[in-house]
Amino acid sequence: MTDQITTPVNGHTLTKLTPIPPEALDKAPAAPDENVKPQASEPTPQLHIRTGRAFKDLVRDERTRTVGRLAVRHGGYLVGGARIVTRRGWDGRSAARYERMIRAAEAVGNLEEAKEWEERGQQFRAARHRRRMELLTSPQQLAKSALAGSAVGVGGLLVVGAALAVANEDIRDVLTPALFLVDAIRWAVVVGSVVWGVASMVVPWAILAGLWAVGRHSNTAPEWALPARLRNGEGSPITPSIVVTAMRDLGVSALKKSIKEMGDVGAQMLSPIVIAGCGVEVDVHLPSGVSTEEIQNRRRKLAENLNRHEHEVFISIPPSPRTVRLWIADSGALDEPIGPSPLTTDPDTTADYKAGRAPWGQDLRGDAALISLYQRMLLITGLSNQGKTASLRALALWLAFDPAVEFWIGDLKGIGDWGMFQDLATVLIEGPTDDHVILVTEMVEAAVREMNHRIQNPKEPRTPLVVIVDEAQIAYGSGAVDDNKIPYGGSKNTSRYFRAIKAIHDQGRAVDVTTWEGTQDPTDQNLPKRSREGNHIRSSLVVGTESQAVMALGEQAVSGGAAPHKLRQGLDKGTLVVAGDGIQLAPGQASITVRTHYIDGDTADEIAQRAKDRRAGVTTRSVLQPAEDVDTLADIRQVLGDQPRMRTQEVLQRLTELNHAYYDGWTFPDLKRYLEPLGAEPYKSEGVMTVSTSRVLDAIDERARQAETDADEE
Repeated sequence: MTDQITTPVNGHTLTKLTPIPPEALDKAPAAPDENVKPQASEPTPQLHIRTGRAFKDLVRDERTRTVGRLAVRHGGYLVGGARIVTRRGWDGRSAARYERMIRAAEAVGNLEEAKEWEERGQQFRAARHRRRMELLTSPQQLAKSALAGSAVGVGGLLVVGAALAVANEDIRDVLTPALFLVDAIRWAVVVGSVVWGVASMVVPWAILAGLWAVGRHSNTAPEWALPARLRNGEGSPITPSIVVTAMRDLGVSALKKSIKEMGDVGAQMLSPIVIAGCGVEVDVHLPSGVSTEEIQNRRRKLAENLNRHEHEVFISIPPSPRTVRLWIADSGALDEPIGPSPLTTDPDTTADYKAGRAPWGQDLRGDAALISLYQRMLLITGLSNQGKTASLRALALWLAFDPAVEFWIGDLKGIGDWGMFQDLATVLIEGPTDDHVILVTEMVEAAVREMNHRIQNPKEPRTPLVVIVDEAQIAYGSGAVDDNKIPYGGSKNTSRYFRAIKAIHDQGRAVDVTTWEGTQDPTDQNLPKRSREGNHIRSSLVVGTESQAVMALGEQAVSGGAAPHKLRQGLDKGTLVVAGDGIQLAPGQASITVRTHYIDGDTADEIAQRAKDRRAGVTTRSVLQPAEDVDTLADIRQVLGDQPRMRTQEVLQRLTELNHAYYDGWTFPDLKRYLEPLGAEPYKSEGVMTVSTSRVLDAIDERARQAETDADEE
């Protein structure tokens, strides 16, 4: 046998075998020495690694984090509640509250209020001093009162005892009342000792529970320790401290500095927070040096500071100077649908064009949004497929229940969205082509002639006429021209459609001729400024930019807080921002946000049928133009005769005599609009507007040459 000798070489272990002497084989193995203690084995690196990993896994485990958050949260509730209660007690015993109010009033520049709080503080200090001085003399008065009370009590007991002794003929009864009182005191002490033991154990826990409840109500725990629902901002209540903190962290240095100078009473800026529909409303009076525009431009940041999405916070400008009004929705409330339209739930629906109001939907406060359509031009605009046609059609369906109202409708989308008005509207034109634009233009021009006829014959009975053009941007953008090369579409004054809409905007209201236009993606090209500003009610669905919001609603409304460009495309379908009259607005408010009722096609058919049942039979036409072709230029040449020129008023009179059905109601602006593109516009001669025969002849010759040129090209 051999012994093994282990030798380290260059970091490696080598085993060398050596021979064992023969004498060693005869020896018995040595017994182990009991005095030598075995050495403990050294911990291996793997054990340290496993221990570290186990500790990390324990720390990272969600259950550990949940327990940790739970402990910190409830500890925070307890500490925060104690802090709040202590502060309330200190405020009640000292003048600290008045000092904070004075600083807050001075920070916002309200010196009158600062003086008022200073006077209240002085009154508090005077009353406190009076109470303290009374405490100095109270021991003497208390001792005198106690001595007198004891004497009266002892005397009373003796009198009662004497009466008992006389009645019972036993002198010992004189002390019976006193002994009864002593016995009662003894039992009171016994009961008190028992109750005190229980109370000494219960009261501390009750105090802790009360402090915890105060802290929990105020959410005094760190935000990361709150439940997931509150950490994500869902359902977190809107409190004055949250609003002030959100305003402070907007990044407006003057506002942050002013709130800091107010101490912790920045709620001085706030009106009472009131419930308003599916949210709350609060007015914030800004300190000096902070403008309302700075707050409006930070709407998204303000919403995030309030734990809300941007579309859940609306900022408007109330009548009070340097004040913003915040409407803050409950989390997710605006994603919930509103109820059905009253048109679908009330089979006995009626409408009154003059005195009634159409049920359009609900405002943000949850109140019914009712709109008056009496003698009001209406514009609805927004991006495509956001509910424009449905919103416009809902108003027309309500008004259809007034049998006196007549509808002329041009649907330039042409996919049947207005098909339910067949046999309900006098005119219904459906289609997107230039031919349909021509028909719609002639329909609006016929409405202009009807308007002029009513103006010239005010005593004749008349019924309200509502001219509706859906997808009006197609009319403004059309390149079609008439035989005189006058464009039907376009945004210039030469456009026949634009001129007709403008004419009705100017004078139609007075004789109950109104226009409703629905258009998408407003620009100066597809919605001219003069046309959009002629509407009494301007409303917008979601649009892409703030400049489009200004086009849709006007500068004043957008400056006052209207923000259709902040709505969510695809998610806020049917939500309109409405400006103008006809809908009830709060004093000083420039716009209102309305969530309109949605009426689908089948339901619209049912409602339209009920409206038809209330009317006499109506035959709907798809064309509204004179039965005969009219050559106005030739007619003007005919009435001029041999005269070199003629007064415009006389020309109009002779045209009416020539073709009363067509020219009745024409005015000087109508004649000028027709002749101006032809180069034959009226001019002033000897102080009177006249029409030149030579100019009209030149226009006829030019038209003939143009016709020959076109024929040769063909």
